[in-house]
Amino acid sequence: MMKICEVEKTLVSTNRIKELGHRPLLVVREKAGGARQVAVDMIGCVPGDWVICVGSSAAREAAGSKDYPSDLTIVGIIDHWMEE
Repeated sequence: MMKICEVEKTLVSTNRIKELGHRPLLVVREKAGGARQVAVDMIGCVPGDWVICVGSSAAREAAGSKDYPSDLTIVGIIDHWMEE
C-alpha cells in the first residue's frame, strides 16, 4: 500500500525499544482533518512536505529490515502537490 501524506510535525520519543534505533519519527496526515499517523522518516522530511508513504511489510523493508517495527515509512518527497 502506498499513500500520499503531509508531514505535520516531528515526534519526539526519548524512550524507545532498541529496534527503533535513532530513526526520526514524524506525524503525518493523509488529508486535512484526517487521522494522524506516525511514520518513520528515512529521507529527511520537514513539516509541510507532501510525501509518499508505504505500509505493511513494505514499510519494514523500506526502514532497512524485515524485522524493523514500522507499519508506515516515508520513502519519497513529492516535488509539487496540491491537496484537492
